Amino acid sequence: MADIILDPNKIPSHIAIILDGNGRWAKKRLLPRVMGHKKGAFNLKDITIYCDKLNIKYLTVFCFSTENWKRPIDEVNFLMNEPLKYYKKYKKALFSSNIKIRAIGRRDRLSKEFINCLEELEENTKNHTGITLTLCIDYGSQYEITEAVRKIAHDVKNGIINPDDINEATINKNLYTNDLPPLDLLIRTSGEYRISNYLLWQLAYSELYFTDVYWPDFNELELKKAILSFQARNRRFGGLKNENK
Repeated sequence: MADIILDPNKIPSHIAIILDGNGRWAKKRLLPRVMGHKKGAFNLKDITIYCDKLNIKYLTVFCFSTENWKRPIDEVNFLMNEPLKYYKKYKKALFSSNIKIRAIGRRDRLSKEFINCLEELEENTKNHTGITLTLCIDYGSQYEITEAVRKIAHDVKNGIINPDDINEATINKNLYTNDLPPLDLLIRTSGEYRISNYLLWQLAYSELYFTDVYWPDFNELELKKAILSFQARNRRFGGLKNENK
């Protein structure tokens, strides 16, 4: 599989990844769980760069869910503080790269320092023309959809929109992902076969790919396997396409 050749005309434009298995990767090596998160963070950098080389335009990754606050306090503290250290160390390299970075999710439960770093990162990469990396932090799809419904209800109450005019586009416009294109491929690592409250609305017609590989070990070859699988799919979007009648 090392010589996988991908069809450059069928490269997915938008990929999302559930970065799963950091803790189990560490446990397998008799290391603290946080070491898996460290390795996973550096792997995200590598995979983002490789996606950019493949001409993938958008990469959206599940970094921290609205439910992850339930994890042990030491692990939560690490996940809320370690990224700040990485950011301060590598921000010059991020600013000088061509990667556009943005974050979506709740911000009311993040520290002021964390929010300031996100805003600085977004501001200093907003004009970059390479791949758009979207970090989902304190993100939950049910909360996102609930917030969208609340915004639409507010607009109806204030006479901005008529209930009969509400359609799929109305909901899309009120989601965190309103400026992202449709999702082509969702990848989940670590052998789990569930969506875990991630991009539920956006997944409507995306292809799903599950792998047993833990996220820290998900390398360029594993990404190519996922894309090769995607390229073999017959995407019908509810209709009939390229089928013998």
